[in-house]
Amino acid sequence: MRGFTTKAVHAGEDPRETLHGDVVHPIHLSVTYWKRSVAEAEEGYVYSRTSNPTRDALEKKLAALENARYALAFSSGLAAEATVILALLREGDHIVAFDDLYGGTKRLFQRVMARFGIKVTYVDARDPGNIEKALTPATRMIWLETPTNPLLKLTDIRAAAEIASRAGAYLVVDNTFATPYFQRPLELGADIVVHSATKYLSGHSDLLAGAVMVNSSEVYEKLKYHQNAVGAVPPPLDSYLLMRSLKTLALRMEWHQHNAMKIAEHLESHPKVDRVIYPGLSTHPQHSLAKRQMTGYSGMLSFELKGGAGAAVRFVESLRIIALAESLGGVESLVEIPSLMTHASIPREERLKKGITDGLVRLSVGIEDLEDLIEDIEQALKKT
Repeated sequence: MRGFTTKAVHAGEDPRETLHGDVVHPIHLSVTYWKRSVAEAEEGYVYSRTSNPTRDALEKKLAALENARYALAFSSGLAAEATVILALLREGDHIVAFDDLYGGTKRLFQRVMARFGIKVTYVDARDPGNIEKALTPATRMIWLETPTNPLLKLTDIRAAAEIASRAGAYLVVDNTFATPYFQRPLELGADIVVHSATKYLSGHSDLLAGAVMVNSSEVYEKLKYHQNAVGAVPPPLDSYLLMRSLKTLALRMEWHQHNAMKIAEHLESHPKVDRVIYPGLSTHPQHSLAKRQMTGYSGMLSFELKGGAGAAVRFVESLRIIALAESLGGVESLVEIPSLMTHASIPREERLKKGITDGLVRLSVGIEDLEDLIEDIEQALKKT
């Protein structure tokens, strides 16, 4: 299978490999599995935390979409991230991370992993040279989001991979915003790709899941061991739902991008908007990099309203179709104010330094009719 959507539909779901020729892979709910004898007690499927036929099918599909040799599914994106760190790092190890990261990832680093003696240095990774400058003899991992949340900053993945290789460190790329439809970091030199599959991969705001994709069999075995030992795995029904969602990922991402580009262009000329941040715009400072390492720009955009926090609150509370809610990547459009919601735990001084102003609004553009979305945005802007 070569084409992305062909793999999305068929990978992991070969009817010739199922008992009854199921075209859609069945949901295997059993937690444990009968054995004919003690001698074969550890053969095949033994216990569903270790492996499950439905989850196995999902992991094959996830690997196929990232063009990876292996994939592992988890109960959430943060469970996936935590497993990567616990499996590959130890006390005293050091991470160089992008300074613009999802708030939950920073919380994981600063309030959980710090207790295990793992240190993190945050840098503006738009310039790969800043990554190199932050390296220490203890650096074992470089952690990137590209594009980032919520400022949609990019890192040159190839350049970061070369730095990681010279340093003997793992390069981890959170590919949640771009998805494997628009960007495949492993092909650009990354060692590990992580996803909050709750977002675009699921696409319907109805399940929690995470994913890790790798090419190294050694790294895979370490992660697989910890996946089983820690046990933060998705249940069979969620695995099935995620497989079903992935079949339409390409179609959804094309429409997310279409709507996001049109809305970004519309907002860019609006008198009540100070700036629009979207990698697909030629005004984005890293637009040329986005064109080089991505095949599209996804459905996330941020914009800054004149009038600060007050204007931002009035805007989001006046929307009728676009829902005020955290999370992103669903078929429905969602809006939030990072300074008051997803990034509220970050001190204001630190937020402002990074560009997360009080008037910044993050918009996850859904697949509704474009005219309805623009009309909703316009009527809300009149009330700011």
